[in-house]
Amino acid sequence: MNQGDSQTIQHAPSRLPLRGPRRYERSAIGSHLILHGYGLWLPNDPRGSGSAELRQEKLADLGAVHHGRKRVQPPREELRRFYRAAETRLDFPIIWFDDAKRQAMADAFARVVAARRYTVWECAILRNHAHLCVRRHRDDPVAIWRAFADASAGALRRFANVPADHPVFSNRPYRVFLKSPDDVRRVVAYIRNNPAREGLEPQSWAFVTPYDGWPDRRNPSR
Repeated sequence: MNQGDSQTIQHAPSRLPLRGPRRYERSAIGSHLILHGYGLWLPNDPRGSGSAELRQEKLADLGAVHHGRKRVQPPREELRRFYRAAETRLDFPIIWFDDAKRQAMADAFARVVAARRYTVWECAILRNHAHLCVRRHRDDPVAIWRAFADASAGALRRFANVPADHPVFSNRPYRVFLKSPDDVRRVVAYIRNNPAREGLEPQSWAFVTPYDGWPDRRNPSR
């Protein structure tokens, strides 16, 4: 099973457990948000996960939960074996995002940006997940994640193979605080390179605002 870029993602900013809405840290200027497709990053994922416990006993024999990303990552074939076994135990089939679904998600993201006045510095919509780099806002990162997830899930449920009761995304929001312009630039570059890693065409979305070095616009090209 192709897990895309999730084999190699690394961040300097620390991940914090998401147990409810939180405001941005005072030092954070934005966040990296990831919307994982349903069933594609389970609590006992061999790479580690943001979960501290396993709530579904039917997945227990596939492996123990490791909270946080493991320092040594498993080989790709081990990950494929894990998800081949896990897929047969899920309550719903996995949904893959084809061109039409990715465009529907992008249209939904654009509506959210316009309605809530978010600033998105980069976005990539892939085959089983999406990345967004978002400037800090009066909404906390979990609320921003949910706004994008709810809108795009609603758009995807217009497709015949995504029934109303089918979960579209993981219930656990993923975000990493970005605390400096260098953090933002690194994540923007990382997100921008993701489509090529999955063999997709480069992506350019009208709702994305190029990063200008905020909050230090005096040196936007640093």
